[in-house]
Amino acid sequence: MKNLKTSGECILSVCAIGRGKPELPLSRNLITAFFGGAYIGLGGLLAIKVAASMPLEYWGGLQKLVFGGVFPVGLLLVLVAGADLFTGNCMYMPAAVLHGKTGWRGLMRVWIISYGGNFVGGLVVAFFLGYSTGVMFDVGSDGFMPLAAYSVKLANDKCALAFETAFLRGVGCNWLVCLAIYMALAAEDGVSKAILLWPPVTAFVALGFEHSIANMTFIPLGLLIGSSEIYINSSAQLPALSADLYGLLVANLIPVTLGNIVGGGLFVGMFYYKAAGLKPDVTAVG
Repeated sequence: MKNLKTSGECILSVCAIGRGKPELPLSRNLITAFFGGAYIGLGGLLAIKVAASMPLEYWGGLQKLVFGGVFPVGLLLVLVAGADLFTGNCMYMPAAVLHGKTGWRGLMRVWIISYGGNFVGGLVVAFFLGYSTGVMFDVGSDGFMPLAAYSVKLANDKCALAFETAFLRGVGCNWLVCLAIYMALAAEDGVSKAILLWPPVTAFVALGFEHSIANMTFIPLGLLIGSSEIYINSSAQLPALSADLYGLLVANLIPVTLGNIVGGGLFVGMFYYKAAGLKPDVTAVG
């Protein structure tokens, strides 16, 4: 691994990236935001595919560790292939505002566009690649559908969280995710970026924390599968769907999104800005 940037250099990179985002054309913002949601969704599908084949009663905590160990593929695609992710923008934009590189209007523009584009990307992956392809309906020799059952249970569990629990899990998630991005900024080559981002992302997933953009694939996928005729008419003992649109939008996404903003914006973007002792550039924003 080559020499890494210092933390002070990383926060300057964060501010510079945050400055550039509001200046991009809307079409580019929307396309890269779509990619961001889709890539995280693809990482989520892979995680389900691997973890569902490892029953919790036999594998215990190793199941979640493996789930978390493959999920970072999505974030690696975002950082190396190029995409825009709301949870990363939770770090970039507040730091850029503090440094005088952009204003609150620019912050809101970036957050709204990236959140909406991520949502569309996540839904597309859930519907066309997770549900319509049939890959989640694989049937075992006993007639059980492990991937479908895992997806439905995952959606049920996420929609059943209390508001404060979902919020705090959102804080923990994006604290670690943005630390992963922050450390990856210290590296110049793709291999080093992958090595640096993998452990924090694995940790947040294995700990059971909540990522708003990942849930834009996980929960809709569970809703689609759990309400399908294939699932409902199965003769196997499968968990019944209890999640719904209210659970997706209100019980989960609202508190998790707020927690993600605090975790990435406050604990990484703003705190590291203050720790570096930077001063606002009053000439940067008119």
